[in-house]
Amino acid sequence: METVRVLQLGTENFSELLPVSKCAEWYYEPDFSQLPKRDFEVVILDREITGDEFDYLVQFMKAYCLFITDQVPLRKNEATQQLFVRKMGKQVSTKELRILLEEELPDYFPGSYGEKYEPKNIAVAQGFKGNVSWRGLESVELEGDYGNGLNQIICWRNNIPFAEDQSLDFWLEYEKDDTVEISLEISVLQFTYGTDPQIPDVWKFSERELDDVVCITNSTGKIGYLFVSLKARGKGRLSVVALHNRYSRRGKGIFLPGGKRRVTSKREEIFYYFDPGNFKPPLNVYFSGYKTQQGFEGYNMMRGMQHPFLLIAEARLEGGNIYIGSEEYESALENILREHMKKLGFKNSDVILSGISMGTFGALYYGCKIRPNTILMGKPLASFGDIADNERLKTPDGSHSWLDVLHKEYGSLGRGAVKQMNDRFWDLFDNTDWSGTRFAVAYMIEDELDGNAYENLQSHLKDAGARIYGKGLHGRHNDDTRGVVRWFASQYREIIARDFDSRRKKTGRRR
Repeated sequence: METVRVLQLGTENFSELLPVSKCAEWYYEPDFSQLPKRDFEVVILDREITGDEFDYLVQFMKAYCLFITDQVPLRKNEATQQLFVRKMGKQVSTKELRILLEEELPDYFPGSYGEKYEPKNIAVAQGFKGNVSWRGLESVELEGDYGNGLNQIICWRNNIPFAEDQSLDFWLEYEKDDTVEISLEISVLQFTYGTDPQIPDVWKFSERELDDVVCITNSTGKIGYLFVSLKARGKGRLSVVALHNRYSRRGKGIFLPGGKRRVTSKREEIFYYFDPGNFKPPLNVYFSGYKTQQGFEGYNMMRGMQHPFLLIAEARLEGGNIYIGSEEYESALENILREHMKKLGFKNSDVILSGISMGTFGALYYGCKIRPNTILMGKPLASFGDIADNERLKTPDGSHSWLDVLHKEYGSLGRGAVKQMNDRFWDLFDNTDWSGTRFAVAYMIEDELDGNAYENLQSHLKDAGARIYGKGLHGRHNDDTRGVVRWFASQYREIIARDFDSRRKKTGRRR
C-alpha cells in the first residue's frame, strides 16, 4: 500500500478522533505555521483559509483531491471558495469524511500505472480446432466452434503481480459475432515454498459485466499472481485485441484522480484529464507521446503553467495509434477538446495544442479542426506513411510499431497504403485556414523517423498566413529528449506570457 500524504487544517486533529487508513502520512496544521513545500495527495479543510494559505495550497495540492467539511461556509470566505472551485473540491458530511479517512484514502495514491497484454502474450487452448490468425499487434482472430459450455479458449502468459490490498482495473478489447458468448476469469495464485500453489480467490465476469471496466481487490493479505483466461461458447468469429490492467482508484479517476475515459462502439478508449487551473486563457492541451506504460504524460509541466490544461492519452496497439481512427473515434476526441473550451468560455485563439514525438501528430491533426493560437511541438512527426515505410530499413530494431498503425488503418503495408496515410494528413492540413496560428517546433536534425517534418511544414505553410519558427538539435529522434523538453517548456512559458498574460494586463481583462 502506497503512502498518501494528507494535510488537514482545522481546530481538531481528525487522525486522533477518527479511524484513519494505515496508508496515510498525516500532517495536521492548526495555525499553518510549519508546512513543508511538497505536494499533498489529499487536503482536508475544517475551517476557512486566509489569502496566504490559499497561495500555498493552490501550489502544493492537486485538483479533485480537496475535501471541505460541511461545517465550513463556502460562500462566506472568498479564499476558501476560490480554492474549492479551482481544485474541483468536494464538500463532505461527517459520514462521508469517515468513509474517506478509513476506506478511500488508498485510492489517492501518488503516480499511476497501466499496461497491456498484447496478442503476443496470448496462448490459444490446444483443444480449439478452428482457425487462428495473428495480426501483428492488432489482434488474434479465432473462428470456429467453441462448444456448448463456456470453455477456456485463450489465456494470457506472464502472470500479473498482485500486491497486498491492491485493486486492479481490467478492460478487454475485443470484437465478436453475436453467435459467440464470452466470459473473463481471473484467478489469484499464492505460493509458499515447498507446497502446491493456493487459489484463494477466483473472479468470473460475464459478457454484460465486461461492458464496463471490472475491478478486483486483493483481500487475502498476501502477495499473489493473477492468471487470466477467456472462456467462450457458440460458433463464429472472435477477435481478441488486448487485455488492459491498471492500478485502480475504484471510481475516483482513470490513472489520476479526476481522469476520465471515452469509449467507442469498438471498445477503443480515449483518456483525458482536465485541470481548470486559474480559469484564464490559454487552455493548454498536451497529447501524450508513444508509451507502452499507460497513463498521462506532461502532468507536472502543464500544472506548473498555472493555466487550465487538458491531457490526452490513448493505449491502442503497442504505444498508441497516433490519435487517428474511425469517424466515431476522431469525433469523440474532437468533442472532448470542444467541450472543455466551451466549459471555460474560450475561443479557438485561446487554445494551445502541444505534444512531443507521437503527440505532435495529435496536436497537428486536431489542430486542423480547432485552429488554435499555437501548435507547439517537440520532435514532430507528420508523414506517417513514410515513417512506417522507413521502419523497414531506418528503424529495423522494431522500437516502434508504425507498420502496425499503417496496417490497422488501411489493411496493407504497400505503397498505396503509404500514400493514403500521408495524404490523409496533408490533404487535411492543406485545406485548413492557418491564418493567425503559430507553429513552434524543436526538431532533430538527423531524425530517422521523419527527418523532413520541419521542412515539410514550412513548405506547406508558405502561403498559408501562419507563423512558423523552429530550433534544430543534432541527433536522431531520441538522442536529446532533455534538450527538446527544455526548449519546449521555455517556449510554452514565453508564449503564455506574451500572448495571454501581458495582453490581459494591458486590457484589464478578468475572468
